[in-house]
Amino acid sequence: MGDTDSGIADLLLERVPDMDEHLVGYITDILEDGVGDFDDGNELHDAIGPMLDGSLNGPNIEALCDELFALATRQNGDVRDGSHRRLVNPVHLGNLAGQRFAETEELHAVFINKKSYVSRVDKQKLDKYDNKLKQKQEKRQSKDKPKEIPAGCSATANQMLNRREVKLDESSIGRSADIHLQSIDISFGERVLLSGADVSLSSGRRYGLVGRNGIGKTTLLKMISDKELRIPSHLSVLHVEQEVVGDDTTALESVLQSDDRLQGLLTEERRLAQLIASTSPDPAVNDRLAAVYSQLNDVEADKAPSRAASVLNGLGFLPEEQSQPTRAFSGGWRMRLALARALFAKPDLLLLDEPTNMLDVKALLWLEGYLQCWPGTILMVSHDRQFLSRVATDIVHMHRNQLDTYKGNFENFIAARDERLKNQQREYEAQKEYRDHIQVFINRFRYNANRASQVQSKLKLLEKLPVLVPVTRDPDVVLRFPEVDPLSPPILQLSDVSFGYHSDRLVLEHIDLSADLQSRVAIVGVNGSGKSTLLRLIIGELSAKEGRRVAHRNLRFGYFAQHHIDQLDMSISAVEILAERFPGRPLEAYRNQLGRFGVSGELGTRPVSSLSGGQKSRVALASISMSSPNFLILDEPTNHLDMESIDGLAAALRLFRGGLLLVSHDEYLIGRVCEELWVTGDRRVTRIEGGFRSYRVALEKEFEKEGSVVRTRLK
Repeated sequence: MGDTDSGIADLLLERVPDMDEHLVGYITDILEDGVGDFDDGNELHDAIGPMLDGSLNGPNIEALCDELFALATRQNGDVRDGSHRRLVNPVHLGNLAGQRFAETEELHAVFINKKSYVSRVDKQKLDKYDNKLKQKQEKRQSKDKPKEIPAGCSATANQMLNRREVKLDESSIGRSADIHLQSIDISFGERVLLSGADVSLSSGRRYGLVGRNGIGKTTLLKMISDKELRIPSHLSVLHVEQEVVGDDTTALESVLQSDDRLQGLLTEERRLAQLIASTSPDPAVNDRLAAVYSQLNDVEADKAPSRAASVLNGLGFLPEEQSQPTRAFSGGWRMRLALARALFAKPDLLLLDEPTNMLDVKALLWLEGYLQCWPGTILMVSHDRQFLSRVATDIVHMHRNQLDTYKGNFENFIAARDERLKNQQREYEAQKEYRDHIQVFINRFRYNANRASQVQSKLKLLEKLPVLVPVTRDPDVVLRFPEVDPLSPPILQLSDVSFGYHSDRLVLEHIDLSADLQSRVAIVGVNGSGKSTLLRLIIGELSAKEGRRVAHRNLRFGYFAQHHIDQLDMSISAVEILAERFPGRPLEAYRNQLGRFGVSGELGTRPVSSLSGGQKSRVALASISMSSPNFLILDEPTNHLDMESIDGLAAALRLFRGGLLLVSHDEYLIGRVCEELWVTGDRRVTRIEGGFRSYRVALEKEFEKEGSVVRTRLK
């Protein structure tokens, strides 16, 4: 043992007289061969401190490590100069190479004549250090996880504010119509929806907000509209979320009243006119009235009624319906009225939550064209792929408590997201390979005293690397309809059928249709043209006034009504709903049936009221399938489903071997599932050759006849 070894060993034995001689030798070797790998006593403490835990307390261990570092640095002649180390004695590389060769030859001879090498490293101490390193990594990883906000009964939101933007907003100088939301935190009760998320909305862009059911898209819109998240105060925001209250106000008047500025100017104009008529002329009043007239001219107040009527007409309100009171309309039509009010008011930021749900195909195509010319900013939640592909200029993807923005429409988003996931997977694999390479070195030399300093350096390197998170994709939604036994034709026929709810007015007239178990039919048409009535005639719920209905005796229908949610008892669980409708079966049968439609685990035992709209739709699908139908009739099944669920529904319907009649405005689902198109209108049902695309072209030609404005928008 040299002078350096003797000094270090003496210091160790002086402070810890009963220290194991093997441990003394191990620490001495570390300081003799690798003191240059440590910058100070703190780093030396990280390397050997855990080995001294049982002999000294914390402060004494730190003091000893400082003294050992100073002694080893001084005795080894380790003179520091900035980031470099200057050697006291010269090094002859040729001699080193010869010495290395001699050591290699000696190592080879070990396997023949010499005793096996006995490690002087305390394995228990090293294992203890490895466990401590693992705990530090786990602690660091836990800090990266989003913190859950304490439980509450409603959604809460927080965000980081940019002082410069706040000052500009308050000073009314350099105001921008762009919106920047930074470090957003949103929770609903104990559940964290967003954590440290960022999103920017540029003026004039149309953003589609996408994500799975229940992830918090609607909550985000509500937080913005309720001003829980700060946006520039000079921007007007309108959120279409509730239907218009039914009263004696006509539909046209309701739309006109949505423009607050116009209504304010008209009210002031009437007040000033009455003031002038009742008192002597006042120059100030006359000047103010002239200013009001000028502003009314700027907002084109004289054209407001015709503009409001145009919006209502585009959304399906006939001229005679526009003069009816709002209380005369159903909930679905009052939602359309709420959308019309928002489109007429033209806010700076328009928030739309599933605007296509209550629209027929014609109104949907009109809305697409109208929004393509929208001058302000739009943030819309929609699960209609084709609608987002035609309207959205950007996509905001909400997932895993974050918001990721993609340029382009929905088709561009799909391609960009897949490419991003591929790049993340390649990066993950490269990082994992690098980590594995380092770990191989550590495992090979962790008990070799001569390599102890290198092992410690590698362990530190591993500790400093970022947490390695594998790339995960959202699982596919899998739905399964029951198997179907074949039936011999004829299966279903309507011959010269006519029907009307009133004797003097028919809804459908002289209908001749047939379908079998191979039928894949989509039914489209404007609202009120008799689609739902046709379905109820087919399943036998309504009796024809004239004509004949023929159905196979073993034909079993599974009917999914458009307002299926209203037919579910919200106070009980999904399992209890199936048990009420199909009594006498074991509990496991109900759970298995719900599991086929993605309602598994505790979702099946929760009250239906606590489920999302998409989950309620799956419960309804599970219910209609419990009787093993061989003919499905689905009326707007996609209204509350997210895109992944629509994909799952399309795949399940393609595998279903029974008949299918589908009422839907979802072009994507129709294109994937249906082979035939029926169009209702003018009390008739017509087969369209060429599928949905031909029907869309026919509607565009109708728009062309109505005026050049609509034609330009559709282009």
